Amino acid sequence: MTPFDQARTIVDSYATQLRTELPTDAYLFDVHTHLGHDIDGMNGWHEELVGMLDRYGFSHAFTFCMDEYDREPAFTVPNDRTLAHADAAGGKLIPFVRLDLTERPLEEARRCLDLGAKGIKLHPRAQAFELDDERLPPIFELAVERGAPVLIHGGRGLPPIAEHLELLVRRYEGVRLIIAHAGIADMAGLAGRLAGIPGVYFDTSVWSAVDLFDLYRQVAPEQVVYASDYPYGRQPNSLLMAIRSAKAAGFDESQLRGMLGENARRIVEGAPPLQLTTPRPMKSLGQPLTFARIHQYISMAVPMLWLRQRDAIGALGLAVNASRERNGYVEEAERIQELLVSAQQLWREGGEAVSDDERIEAMRTAIQLINLADLITVTTRA
Repeated sequence: MTPFDQARTIVDSYATQLRTELPTDAYLFDVHTHLGHDIDGMNGWHEELVGMLDRYGFSHAFTFCMDEYDREPAFTVPNDRTLAHADAAGGKLIPFVRLDLTERPLEEARRCLDLGAKGIKLHPRAQAFELDDERLPPIFELAVERGAPVLIHGGRGLPPIAEHLELLVRRYEGVRLIIAHAGIADMAGLAGRLAGIPGVYFDTSVWSAVDLFDLYRQVAPEQVVYASDYPYGRQPNSLLMAIRSAKAAGFDESQLRGMLGENARRIVEGAPPLQLTTPRPMKSLGQPLTFARIHQYISMAVPMLWLRQRDAIGALGLAVNASRERNGYVEEAERIQELLVSAQQLWREGGEAVSDDERIEAMRTAIQLINLADLITVTTRA
């Protein structure tokens, strides 16, 4: 069996586990997916995305283009591709228009909404704008007028954005806003200012369940919506992380179903937001000490893997060695070890690959294995 075959067999075993952890007949909705070819080298493929949604039982997904090579002018060509992808998917993909504030954003937003786009995607890091930009208020006004939700990047690479984003939300009452990546760029500020405001949501597309645990203690479950960030996030990892972290944080059955899809369905249907309950009172994370070490070593290794570099400092090897320690959690440690050893093999194979496609696939699959291992380290309670 090749390293790729072994890796896919392991990942498939977690897909089987996922089916036992999903609520019966849960309505699944992914609010954050990309299609296209990003300037960072990542690709999102229509057939792969639709196939993944079908395989895991998703009813719908919001989708938008990436930071494309042909994004100028105004993301017009990539936005047209998004509309075509949505049309080809027969309603499963719900298209959003992506905007560049420097190139007639209001005109492009109106054009795409008239052609069938249902929401607006803003990326202040990639498109280099601040949240006090004078070109943003007309976009929010249009979103309220058309009933179009706005999804805004809230992940890495941003300064604090909460103050100006709150001003926009308060000024344009009724706007439905999704803050991507759990708002990790400014979580304390965003949660402090926007938690408790109906119609404001945080999506779950993050690398680590630790980020979600911190989010859950600051915002109501009714303000959380499931997201994968495909193609950066993949299944079954993304769903497993969302489900296991929500259960560990104390979401009840109704709140879990809401996060997985019902909250997003209300956004699409224009239904009033649910009455908000209280955040989950989780203020600390108790995990086996050895698993805390493994989590630390994984955190050291992943940036090198994303950059397609070799593991020069041996971080993943440290994680593998720690997984062999006797710590009273034999089954979990063995699963972590299996995942990390398989990832090691793929990492080495990716470094020896001839084509870029092979290297990228090796990287993506190795990251998927490591992410599953990290999920076990974080959600195993001491």
